Amino acid sequence: MNDFVPQIVAFYCSNCASAAADVAEGLKLELPDNIKIINVPCTGRIEILHLLKPFEKGADGVYVAGCQEDSCRYTSGINKVKKRVEYVKKILEQLEIDPRRIEVFSLSASNGQEFANLGVKMSERVRSLGPNPAKG
Repeated sequence: MNDFVPQIVAFYCSNCASAAADVAEGLKLELPDNIKIINVPCTGRIEILHLLKPFEKGADGVYVAGCQEDSCRYTSGINKVKKRVEYVKKILEQLEIDPRRIEVFSLSASNGQEFANLGVKMSERVRSLGPNPAKG
C-alpha cells in the first residue's frame, strides 16, 4: 500500500482559496499532482451530490477549501458547506466508508503556505486509509 497514490478532488472558492493559491504559486509551492481542483464561486454553492459524486466516480478523498467565517464574501458560504460535509460524513459512515476521507477547511486569502499544506495533509490522510472501498 506504500505505492498507493490517492486520487483527491478539491473544491476551492474563487475568492479566498483562489487568492491563497496565487500566493502559493508566487512562493513556488504546488499541490501534489494527485489532486484535481474544482473552482467554485462560493463553497456554499456546493451541494451534497457534488460532495458524493467524486466518491462514486472512484476518488479516494474529497476536501473543500473556503473562506474564513468572518471573511466570506457571501456571508455564510463556508458555514453552509461545513454542515453539508458533516451530513456527507454520516452518509459515508452508513456506506461503511471512513468519514475522514472528506474534510472542509477555512483559509485566509494571504495564506499560500496553508493552501499547499492542505493538499499534502489530505494526501497523507487518505493514503493512510487506503483506496476508496467503493471503487471497482
